[in-house]
This record gives sequence, C-alpha cells and structure tokens, in this order.
Amino acid sequence: MAADTPTILATSGGRIAGTRTAWSAGPLTHHAVDLAGVNGRAPRVCFVPTACGDDARLVREFYDAAHEAGWHGSHLQLFPMPNVPDIAAHLRDQDVVWVWGGSVAGLLAMWELHGVGEAMRAAWEAGVVLTGVSAGSLCWHVGGTTDSFGPELRPVTNGLALLPWSNGVHYDSEAQRRPLFQSLVADGTLPAGYATDDGAGLLYRGTDMVEALTEVLGKAAYFVERDEAGSAVETPIEARLLT
Repeated sequence: MAADTPTILATSGGRIAGTRTAWSAGPLTHHAVDLAGVNGRAPRVCFVPTACGDDARLVREFYDAAHEAGWHGSHLQLFPMPNVPDIAAHLRDQDVVWVWGGSVAGLLAMWELHGVGEAMRAAWEAGVVLTGVSAGSLCWHVGGTTDSFGPELRPVTNGLALLPWSNGVHYDSEAQRRPLFQSLVADGTLPAGYATDDGAGLLYRGTDMVEALTEVLGKAAYFVERDEAGSAVETPIEARLLT
C-alpha cells in the first residue's frame, strides 16, 4: 500500500506516556499510519533515531511501542554502520517512516554521508508516509531553528527541502523558538513557513500544507511570512483535535 499523494506529517509530538511500555505512539503518529491506508496486514513502520545517535535503548522502546500498536516495526541505524544492506530499498518497502528528535544538524550530516536524503525523497515520491517529531519535522523542510549547536538556538538551513517551507518546532514551550523563527523569516535567512506548538502537527500533501492537527487540546500551528516592510507576520492556524 502507498499514500495516493506524497505525504508528510511533521510534528512537535507523536509520543505519549506509556502504561505498559516506556512510551507509546500518540494520536499524531497513529494518524500518520492511518494515512498509509494499509488493510489486511500489519502496517510496516520504520523508526529512524539518527538524531539521537541511534540510541539502543530508544530502539528497544520503539519495538515495544510498535508491538503494542500492532505494527510490523523495523529501524534504520547508521552507527557504527548501516544495519540494512540497501537503505533506499528498505525505506521504499515501508508504509511509514518515523524520524525521531534530537540533533537535526547531526541527522542531516549523517544522512548526507549515507545517501539517506535521496532515499527518503524516493520513498516519499513512491507514497511512503514520512512523519517525525522535532528534528524529524525540521528535516523535511528548508530549515528552521535548532539547539543542535548549544543552548542558544541557531538557524539550520540545509534541510532536505522536500517541502519548500521553513519549520518551527516546540513553538510554545521554548522561549527562544518563536522570536528567532520570526526574525529569521523577516531577514530572509529562512523562507516563509509553518510552526507547531508541542502536540501539534502539519499535514502536507505534496508540498501543500493542507491541515493542522493536534493531540493536545488547545495547541495550534502558525504560518509566518515576511511582509513588504520586512517584518514577520504570524497567522494562527486552528488545529483539528485527534483522539
């Protein structure tokens, strides 16, 4: 199965506290799996924890969450070497690819080294649903704001650019995020783009943002663009609550 249009669900969420596991997939991630349209078998979901250095504990916790959700789980690791012989073929064989958060700068560097960006584009164009949180949201865009380099946020501008927009994550929970994202759009460092509160996500069909979603009541998304005077203009976007 494949999505009928190249699909990305870019989020500042997708994980919730577990009851029998360390954590569970949240409504946003379940929605990404639903978008793949799988029937008659377990959805194939590949977990990509590059941004956390392929932390082995995190991988184990993913398999627990995947089992709980009824998915056929797999993972892609790059340290100390790729765990699959053909990265592009493995990603293409999935229904959903779920990219975890952490260092987006580190993620992009490792993906460039191993050709993962090209493999992700091919999978996306073939109908594999791409989703992720934080670094796993920023990576699909042109760029955004990141703490990859230290506690003072800095811009990242070398995203995969599957989507021609910038992206702001954790927009309501980290004090530096909103003002820096707006200033980077205003001065042209970043193109216009979309931001998400914690718990919210952005659904893209092709390169068009078609719907904001949230797994937390009251959380929203935002469109930020540069006006003719060179100032940032922020427009709130109401997010549909997932259950």
